[in-house]
Order: sequence, then structure tokens, then C-alpha cells
Amino acid sequence: MPSTSRPVPAPAPTRSGRDGERPGLRLLERLGLRSRPLSAPPAPVRAPRAAQVRALLSVLEEAVAAQRPTDAAVAACGEPGPVPDRAARACGDAASALLRLRARLIELPLTDVDLVRAQAYAGRLLSYGQWMVRQSADLAYRVHTDARTEAARLQLNGLGRPADELRRLRDALKDEEEDEGAEDGS
Repeated sequence: MPSTSRPVPAPAPTRSGRDGERPGLRLLERLGLRSRPLSAPPAPVRAPRAAQVRALLSVLEEAVAAQRPTDAAVAACGEPGPVPDRAARACGDAASALLRLRARLIELPLTDVDLVRAQAYAGRLLSYGQWMVRQSADLAYRVHTDARTEAARLQLNGLGRPADELRRLRDALKDEEEDEGAEDGS
């Protein structure tokens, strides 16, 4: 082909969904199947503080209840001698329970600043529990054990201080809820 020919023009850029607009809706409007423009999404409804506290407290109650089997699973991984298979099953169940609780905690639509902070702190404590379960199972069921890992495994005795912190957070929130209930009843 001779070099004097003109280059083929590039097609005009088309807008995509990444531009903040939904391309399928533009097509429907062009075809006349959708005549009205999109309305703005409704503003989220802000739940009253008491409802937010109850929702957070509900998840924290379940998290504290899940600590006993989680603590037992971690402690079972640190018992002397061969670790029984039921400890692995208990670690799996505990890790699953903590994962579900953390997901529920994250999904809570909290708006008050102190409740959002409590939610974040509880999330970190639940993450620690997940991490501790994983580490204890890794130490208990190693393929190649050595003296160092066995000594570390034997020091496992439960969740420790973060479990106490989660209980304290739950208790503080429960006291706050009772105080708010007493003020409303007066």
C-alpha cells in the first residue's frame, strides 16, 4: 500500500460504566424504552442510637459466647502429647464462627462515632481470635516438628487478654444500654 494514503480514523471514544453512568440505561433511553431519567438513590435511613447499640450488642454477645469453644480449641492445640483430630475440627469450627461474626459486625450500619470506634475495635479483636486459631492449628499440625515449634505449641493456653478485652467492651456497651434505658424510663 502506498504511503500517501490517509490513516483510517479512529472511532470516537464511547462512554463506559466507569464514567459513572450506566451504559445499558443510555441504550434503553435511545431506543425509547426508558423515557424518564434515573432518580437519585434514596438517602439511607439513620437508625436511632438505641437501635444501633442493640445491634452492636447483639453481635458482641454472640462473639463472647463463641469465645469459650474458640478458647478451648486453641488450648487443645497446646496440650502435651499428640494433638487429637477433634482439635483440628474445633479450630475449623471456631475459625468459621469468628469469620461469620466479623462479617456481621462489619455489615452493621453504625453512624455514631463512638459506636463506629467500638465496632472497629471489636473487629480487630475478632481478627486476633481468627489469627490465634490459625497459628495454633499451624503449630499443632506441623509436618516437620522441631524443638522450637514444639515449645511454642506447648505454650498455647487460650485466647488470652484480647478475649478479656472483648468481654469488657461488651459489658461497657451493655452498661451504656441499661443507662439509656433507665433515662428513657424516668
